[in-house]
Amino acid sequence: MHAIIKKLTPPQLLTVGFLAIILVGSLLLTMPFAHNTNTHVHLIDAIFTAVSATTITGLTTLQTSSTWTIAGQIIILIMIEIGALGFMTFAVLLFALTGRRLDLKSRLLAQQALNLKSLSDVKSVLKYVLSLSGIIQLIGAVLLAFDFIPQFGLVQGIYYSIAHAISAFANAGFVFFKAPFSQFASNPYVLIVTMFLILAGSLGFLVWRDILVAHKGKRVTLHTRLAVVVSAWLIGIGFVGLMISEFFGGHLPANLSWGNKIIDTLFLAVTPRTAGLEVIPTSSISTAGIMLIIFLMFIGGTPGSTSGGIKTTTAGILIAQVWASLRGQESVRFGDRQFSKRTVNKALMLAIVSIIFIFGAAFTLSLTEKLPTGTGLEYFVFEVVSAFSTAGLSLGLTPYLTVFGKIIIMIVMFIGRVGLYTVMFSVLDVQAQATHFEYPEEEVIIG
Repeated sequence: MHAIIKKLTPPQLLTVGFLAIILVGSLLLTMPFAHNTNTHVHLIDAIFTAVSATTITGLTTLQTSSTWTIAGQIIILIMIEIGALGFMTFAVLLFALTGRRLDLKSRLLAQQALNLKSLSDVKSVLKYVLSLSGIIQLIGAVLLAFDFIPQFGLVQGIYYSIAHAISAFANAGFVFFKAPFSQFASNPYVLIVTMFLILAGSLGFLVWRDILVAHKGKRVTLHTRLAVVVSAWLIGIGFVGLMISEFFGGHLPANLSWGNKIIDTLFLAVTPRTAGLEVIPTSSISTAGIMLIIFLMFIGGTPGSTSGGIKTTTAGILIAQVWASLRGQESVRFGDRQFSKRTVNKALMLAIVSIIFIFGAAFTLSLTEKLPTGTGLEYFVFEVVSAFSTAGLSLGLTPYLTVFGKIIIMIVMFIGRVGLYTVMFSVLDVQAQATHFEYPEEEVIIG
């Protein structure tokens, strides 16, 4: 076994690591102590829940609070935590506790998991990731406890605070309440704290490190500037668009005050960034709102974060490329820096492959599942994009999926979390090949 592991490349090890966590989690969830005695859990549903938790998606075929015991819910929370921070982070923690040093392959794997450019700061970044995530989740749990303890009692209030701080920070979308999360539609305090946790997780650890050390006079990297600007624009576009389609379109609950409707709309703009918590049932959102949410889910969060999607930096680079082309510029710039052609090509390839993959998954899903009366193709597309971006929002398809449909969504969730590049390089074992010649150029007609 050790010899086989040594032969695996970092992308292959990363893929195998996530599969191992899913396997162990699935087996634990099938145990009698993990689910309520009056509930029968099929193996496929246990696997689906394990995949959803490890990929921090939140799509579920079974209701979390009524199906799983406290022990089962804790197993789900552990998988969420490992999925959010990456199993390699915990492996490094184990190395540190035992006093062992990281070998080159472990450092390469950590670099792959966290999207780092250099091997030099792997250990320091991993320690930083653990400490920062722990502090943010602790702050979130304490803030939520001020509201949850009076509502649910001391013990249950503390448990709900910790569980939902983990779920929100990890952008996992799992709800452990007996009632849906929409019970807080008129509770701006809980929604604001939850949005803080979602944004903290989706922004990315490397971005937070840059922001926190900026006061020391250190230069903020291009990655951080691009991620923050694109994230702000997405929240703004989502908020304005949903204000038009939902607020002024009359699709929000009529019994809410203007203030609550504004906070709910803002929450609705933030949560598609792979968080998956529904303050307004997705099924009650307008068609225009659904289209906007699909767009937000497809882009997702920042590389090296707890989010999925093609990522904010990819979208930012492509937008900069389009803007440069429209102005007749060959170089793609952002601020006082220029993107390399390799980076632009990588972003373009990721976006195109993602669109093709989503189309293929939605097409396959349309063959295995029935389209309910009164719904359109968005019923399948929404679910696939939600799974790919690990958002966890649903129009209601997931609980009624066939076995084949569940397998499709599980594959999409897994690839969405591990990453298309990682999975492609794992399966195809792609190696960079230097070319020593070039072919003659020839123009083709475009448009």
